[in-house]
Amino acid sequence: MSRDSARMPPTQAESVIKNIIREIGQECAAHGETVSETLAAFMVKAVVLDPSNGFNMDRTLMKSDVQKLVKLCVSRLLDSKNPSLDTIKMQVYFDMNYTSRAALQSIFPQAELGTFLTLSKKDKERQLKELTMVVTGIRLFNRDCGKGGEGIDDLPAILQEAIPATTQHIDSQLQIAQDQAYRYTAILETVAKNPLLSMELQPYMLKEALYNMRQYETFLQIILSDIITCAQEVEMMIKQLGAQLEQLKMTVKSKTAVPTSQVFPIFIALSNLWTSFQDETVLISVLSNLTTHLEPFLGAHELLFPEKVMQNLLDGLTVKTDVCRMKEHMEDRVRPVDFRKQEWLFPETTANFDKLLIQYRGFCAYTFATTDGLLLPGNPAIGILKYKEKYYTFNTRDAAYLFAESPENYIDLIKEKAKKNAELIQLLELHQQFETLIPYSQMKDVDKHHIKPITKCESSTQTDTHILPPTIVRSYEWNEWELRRKAIKLANLRRKVTHSVQTDLSHMRRENCSQVYPPKDASTQSMRESSTRVPRPQIYIAGLRGGQGKITYGVKVNLTRAVDET
Repeated sequence: MSRDSARMPPTQAESVIKNIIREIGQECAAHGETVSETLAAFMVKAVVLDPSNGFNMDRTLMKSDVQKLVKLCVSRLLDSKNPSLDTIKMQVYFDMNYTSRAALQSIFPQAELGTFLTLSKKDKERQLKELTMVVTGIRLFNRDCGKGGEGIDDLPAILQEAIPATTQHIDSQLQIAQDQAYRYTAILETVAKNPLLSMELQPYMLKEALYNMRQYETFLQIILSDIITCAQEVEMMIKQLGAQLEQLKMTVKSKTAVPTSQVFPIFIALSNLWTSFQDETVLISVLSNLTTHLEPFLGAHELLFPEKVMQNLLDGLTVKTDVCRMKEHMEDRVRPVDFRKQEWLFPETTANFDKLLIQYRGFCAYTFATTDGLLLPGNPAIGILKYKEKYYTFNTRDAAYLFAESPENYIDLIKEKAKKNAELIQLLELHQQFETLIPYSQMKDVDKHHIKPITKCESSTQTDTHILPPTIVRSYEWNEWELRRKAIKLANLRRKVTHSVQTDLSHMRRENCSQVYPPKDASTQSMRESSTRVPRPQIYIAGLRGGQGKITYGVKVNLTRAVDET
């Protein structure tokens, strides 16, 4: 399909693929089976990858090829008793549904409404969102105080009740899935040791049933991990909620009015925290529903393996758990001295040993490659092989030694097995190896059905001129006479006295600080309006008339008042 797409224009290739998927969906619908486009597309890829179907991607698909492709896809999609189809359906469903975590007047004064209306749409949305958060915080606070908040669910209590119940349900389902997987593994392990049983048990599709159960187990572990993380988040948020409500009570107390700058940030934080509670509630609901909807994809087990049939198959066998298998070979570790080119990692010598991304989801690579689909858990304690920046585990030391002798050979065998059972691509996390396909004409020294991923790509790098910081010592001097001159100069300086002066031009060159009193409002009166009056002269002369003699004598009398008396 990819070569056909490469030769056609993108729009034409996309149209051809869509027509094939649409025709597959119509054919399945005619037989009473509803198939999503995603499932049909996955099945097209699975059929093309399977070398037994003989599709050559080096040439354009003819009409007969398209008809054959549609017929094979429809046939596999209608096989309701095949655990392989159930596994593919489970994978598609999980990928499509899995989700990895008013008192406005008092809050929005009427005087600011005009300013709000002049804001842009984005700013209005931001302010309205902030107002909603404040109102939510106020209602939550009133609810805690018993003065309002009707209609608000007690989300912390709901979560504290729902999380343990969901965890318990998933734990029980996980235990059932693991027990069934252990029984399938015990039977397949016996078949691997006795090839004659392989033909007798082939109709039971044991390995397909094992893949189905291991995939279900993997999905349950992913969901359970998310729920545990959710429980930890809820526990932390409950503590934060109590602390914020207590802080609000201390801030408000019995005051009739509190500054908004003090309480609004707390209300907003309270609203954000409550939104987180809502998110966790939705997440728990989604994960719980996802767990419930995964169970119908296990229907083929009851049809193929009734309890009576299973007991007959297990007669005389010992069913071992994954933990028991690891303990059996715990002390049988790899000796690194036996290898010159291979690198082995161990818990005591490797940092973050438990966080390494193990290939094939931790199953033993050698056992799966050399048997007919047997999945045994690898034991990291005996040693992890690092090969081409990837990590591989094995269930025994002998398996590790044999795989290390020719890793590429066993890796190729696993890829060939994944082509025949497409559900292994997701179960063993082989997406990278099947991301791209190369044409047959470009293959050399490989089987004609062997398809390798393209590992070349255009890239560029840039190297710094000086990677390390410079270490040049500027004070270094190699000349002996120059060193003597500096020594004499230093000797003279020891007998000198240092003086320092401060000038008007240099005093601003040093850091300085001063403290002044800030100016304050004051008033002075420099003058006042006033008036003065000069005293009016009052001078009298007595004796100017009415005298008895011929000579007149006058007496001058000054009755003018003094200036300071006026």
